[in-house]
Parts: sequence; C-alpha cells; structure tokens
Amino acid sequence: MTSLARPPAPSTLTTSPLHAASPAGPWWRDAVIYQVYPRSFADADGDGIGDLPGITARLDHLAELGVDAVWLSPFYRSPQRDAGYDVADYRDVDPLFGTLADADALLARAHALGLRVIVDLVPNHTSSEHPWFRAARTAAPGSPERGRYLFRDGRGPAGDEPPNNWTSVFGGSAWTRVTEPDGTPGQWYLHLFDPSQPDLDWSNPEVRAEFEDVLRFWLDRGVDGFRVDVAHGMVKAPGLPDWHGTTAMIDGGHDGTFGSEDGATGAGSAGPMWDQEPLHEIYRAWNGVLAQYAGDRALVAEAWVEPMSRLARYVRPGEMHQAFNFAFLTTLWSAPDLRAVIVESLEANDEVGAPTTWVLSNHDVVRHTSRLGLEVPGSRPNGIGATDPQPDEEVGLRRGRAASLLMLGLPGSAYVYQGEELGLPEHTTLADEERQDPAWWRSEHTERGRDGCRVPLPWAAAEAGYGFSPTGATWLTQPDSFARYAADVQRGVPGSTYELYRTALRVRREQGLGTGSLAWADGLRTEAGRAVGEDVLAFVNRDVLVVATVGEADVVLPPQAVPLVTSGPTRTTADGRVVVPADTTVWALLTD
Repeated sequence: MTSLARPPAPSTLTTSPLHAASPAGPWWRDAVIYQVYPRSFADADGDGIGDLPGITARLDHLAELGVDAVWLSPFYRSPQRDAGYDVADYRDVDPLFGTLADADALLARAHALGLRVIVDLVPNHTSSEHPWFRAARTAAPGSPERGRYLFRDGRGPAGDEPPNNWTSVFGGSAWTRVTEPDGTPGQWYLHLFDPSQPDLDWSNPEVRAEFEDVLRFWLDRGVDGFRVDVAHGMVKAPGLPDWHGTTAMIDGGHDGTFGSEDGATGAGSAGPMWDQEPLHEIYRAWNGVLAQYAGDRALVAEAWVEPMSRLARYVRPGEMHQAFNFAFLTTLWSAPDLRAVIVESLEANDEVGAPTTWVLSNHDVVRHTSRLGLEVPGSRPNGIGATDPQPDEEVGLRRGRAASLLMLGLPGSAYVYQGEELGLPEHTTLADEERQDPAWWRSEHTERGRDGCRVPLPWAAAEAGYGFSPTGATWLTQPDSFARYAADVQRGVPGSTYELYRTALRVRREQGLGTGSLAWADGLRTEAGRAVGEDVLAFVNRDVLVVATVGEADVVLPPQAVPLVTSGPTRTTADGRVVVPADTTVWALLTD
C-alpha cells in the first residue's frame, strides 16, 4: 500500500515590529522622485543633447508613470567640463539646455501636471569660468577675490610643492598652481574634483550670502527644493592638514557588504575635507530660507557619509529634509545584508524623526540592473567597458526589477533614475574614445567612469536615435539593445518593466506604503514545507506583505496573502498556493 505525502502546512506569519507608520505630513516624507539627467532625457532642438524643452515635452510620461516630483541635474550656464557640475552662473540656463523662459515653462507644466520640481545646487565649487574665479586669478594673494576660494602658498623653498597632500576625487593632486599676472609661478588653489572646479571657502561670509541669494532666486521662480551636490564636502578642517587616506566620494573597490559597525557604504567620508561640523550651521540657515516660502520646500543631501547615525544628523529637525541612503544602494544582493541596512537606516532616521530616502541608481553609479547581473551581484565597479567582465543582462534585469519593488515597498521616500522604469542596463560596450567623464582621463584611463549610465534614453524603438532627438543625433552612442527597452514598446504591455513601475507606484500610493510601517515577517515556508532560510527578506508594511527571494529558494505565500504586484512570474500549485521563485519580489495584501 502506498501512502500519500501530506501537503506542507501553510505559512503562519509572525511579525517583529521595527518602524511605526506615520501620519500624513509634508510631501517629501513619502514622495517618489524621478531624476532627470537633462542632456540624456529628451532633445527638442535636434543637436543630440537633451534640453529643457525636451524635458517639458516628455513630462506627461512622468505624470502617467505616477511619480510625485522631478529632480533636474544641473542645467546652469557652464563650460560643461563635468557635465554641468562646473557652474559659471547659478542664475542662468546654459544655452545648451535652453533659456530661463524654458525653465519657467518647465516649472509651469510640471506644476500643472501635479509634479513638484527639485533642482540641483552645486555649492562646494564653482567653474573656473565663474566671474568670481576669473577675478581671483588676476587678483593678488590675500585679496578679497582670492578669499572666496581656498588659495594657499605652496610648500618647499620655492613654493613649488602643493600646500598639502590631498588628492582629487577624479585622480591626481587636489591642487593646481596659478601663474600670477606678472608671469611668475604663484599660489595654489584647492579642487577636490577637476581643476576646472575650484573649491569655495565656506568660512567666508560673502560665499554664504551669495548662495542664500541663489536659493531665493530659484525659490522665487517656483522650484520646490534643492538637491545639494557634495553636501558633506563644502567645509574643510581648519589648517587643511595633511591626510594619508583616500580622497573619494565612494570607494569603488568596496565589496558592498553591509553590517560593519553601523553601516558601511565604502564612502571616503573620514578625511578632513568631508563631514565637518560647521556644515550643519549652513543647512540650518538654508532651512530658514526655505521656511519663508509656502509649500513645504525641501533640501536633499547628497552626502556619502558613514556611519548611518552620522548621516542622520543631516536630516535633524531644522536642517535638511532628505539624505540619499547610499548604504542601501551599495549593498550586495544578499538578504542578510539588505535586512541589516534597512534596520540601521530606519533606526537611525527614526531617532531624529526623519524619513529614510531609498535609492538604487543615479548618474554617478553603474545602473543597478547591470550591477546585479555581475558575478558578485550588487558590486560596483567604476564603470564597465567592452573588455571588462560583462553582466548577465537577463539575470540583472530580473534581480533589478525585484530590487526596485523591494525598495518601493519600504516606508519613506524613494528616488528613481531616468530609464530605471524601462529596465535600462548600463551601456557596457561604449567605445573608450567616446567617453567624456573627467574621471576617465584624470585616472589615466584606469576608471571607465560614469558615461555608461548617462546614455540618452530610448523613447521609440523604430526611430533613429530611438526617438531621443528629432534628427536621430545622440551625444553618446546608444547600444542596439536599447530597442527592446524603448518606452513605446513597453507602454501598455502587461509584464513590462514600465508597467511594473506604474502599477507599483499606484499601489504604493493606494496602500499608503510611503508613510507606512515595517515589521519583519517570519514563519514563511518553501513549497516543500521547510522554513525559509536567510535568502528571503519578508516584512509587512501596513496591510501589505512584501516578500523578496534574494537567492534560489522559493517561498509559498500564506493563504491570507493576495498578490497585488509581482516583479516577475509566480506560479500556483495544484492546491491553489502562490509560489514566489528565486530573485522575485511580491507585494500581497493580507486579508485577515
């Protein structure tokens, strides 16, 4: 006689609360914000470089997607040595992108569509073509003009050695020597980035007054906030002491593991040029400026700072409103590591009453769909070239979709980088001769740089340049693979990445997940009836169970969980149980 195997017992959920739901508050506490990199979003005039009218013409795409706000990377007047992060005039639009009238039209159209607009602010440095620096170069040592920047005499008998041993984030020395008006070798000036980006001296009251005026200029035009570039780097330690560490925003060699002493991002935040205490006085003053305007305007910190408890200091009451969670971005595709960073993030930000601001991709890192397809999923090289190990595109997209749904299921705010909603991969075979990132040549061609994540978007699969420009021109060559990711072949197609994002953003709003709670869920089982292992991440946000299989195990949803959104295909057993396969995230409504 053959005995029939009994079916596995259904899951019995138990929960461990970590984070409480919050009442409705200012928009930025739970907003999903879409980053637009202007030169690569949409081109209206046909020169192959994106512009403000191109963005305005495509804002309907963002409204239909369901995001709450748009963050625009720099569009100011600039020599474009570092893609606009070298600003020559903070109160004007570079002709490459349009005019101030175009900026006003963009703001008006966005607001008409219910979208808020955040603009970039670059306060650590100006362009070397900024009128202030041009005046400083022709002025005498010790002059007020030089006092706006960090000019110093050199070391050595002839002053021909840099004032200290600091290195640039882009490679090489952080100091460049000027030639004085009389033709003699002169002082040196500090630039933590490119020599065309001289650092300002934030101990100078004139610098502080100037940037408060810049804030007011754009607030008066209707912007809803500012993303602050290098928010942890404006103030330097007194005396500019030598330091033998690595001057870096992010250590590309870091393996991405999380959990070492309150959150490791790999950020080089420990030196005398990063995370100095007087920064917080500046941000309190800026908060006061924004508070004079209606509409809950926001300050967003790009601060590569660790540990997490120190990053949370930037979003204390009266300072900034959001700080990008780079620890989350840099975590490997590992359930224990992801759980650790989520715990550290929520605990640190809850301590100061701030939301956590989640992010997976931006214009400075390899796109997460490609990072997650690497041999070490989630590791982060400084760019990928044709001769480098290539990510598995299919695996990377599957994991990327799962990671995105996991992120959007967390309480707090979240950022989406342009093209992320299409599942775009990194352009990993871009010809080296096309590269324009200063990191490529400043590193003597040892770092591929960031161009691979900045390639113009594909809007229409059958058009030249995939519809980016009316002429088909693109400032960087798009890979052939972009045809299958184009917006027009995904819109309205069930299962496409675009429709996944659109559904997730709608459900996120309907279920109040951004202001929601988080309780870890235990008791889930595999199809074979075994308790799930460490390769599954599961939590409950309000009435929604979020299950992410960060590995090979499958998971059976409990009978009271009705799927709302899935990052990939699930299957149903003969007795009606929903099985979540490997590298998949599911949101399910708990009905009991």
